[in-house]
Amino acid sequence: MGSIYDFEVKKANGEMLSLKEYEGKPLLIVNTASKCGFAPQFGGLQELYEEYKDQGLTVLGFPCDQFNDQEFDNIDETTEFCQVNYGVTFPVFAKVDVNGDHADPLFTHLTSEKKGMLSKKIKWNFTKFLVDRDGKVVNRYAPQTAPEKLAEDVEKLL
Repeated sequence: MGSIYDFEVKKANGEMLSLKEYEGKPLLIVNTASKCGFAPQFGGLQELYEEYKDQGLTVLGFPCDQFNDQEFDNIDETTEFCQVNYGVTFPVFAKVDVNGDHADPLFTHLTSEKKGMLSKKIKWNFTKFLVDRDGKVVNRYAPQTAPEKLAEDVEKLL
């Protein structure tokens, strides 16, 4: 598959959504976890989204429980946590696996397009993938990279 627009993802309410909905927009795709030490990045992701959404940027959050069970079991708890604690208004999708035999196909694609420092595998929560308007993965950022550090790269895609 050539672009992320070829994929469908499951929304928090269980409905499927084609990523074609975001065609022509730069995207920041993040595997998230509400109980992770990096959870305060939800605030930074929301700020990035608010700063650039009128220019087309969309942040897509995908909760993941593969790293030390740091996500709520119930997706409603996850979305409420994000909204109440960090004011999140960007889309938060259903929980996914990002590694292994049951990895969501979107994340298999993302990691095949941009590998990390040592491998394709996602090592932890809040790994971020920046996608251009054509649906191509242009960059991958480590979990410890704060969202505000991505602003310059985002601006290049606007």
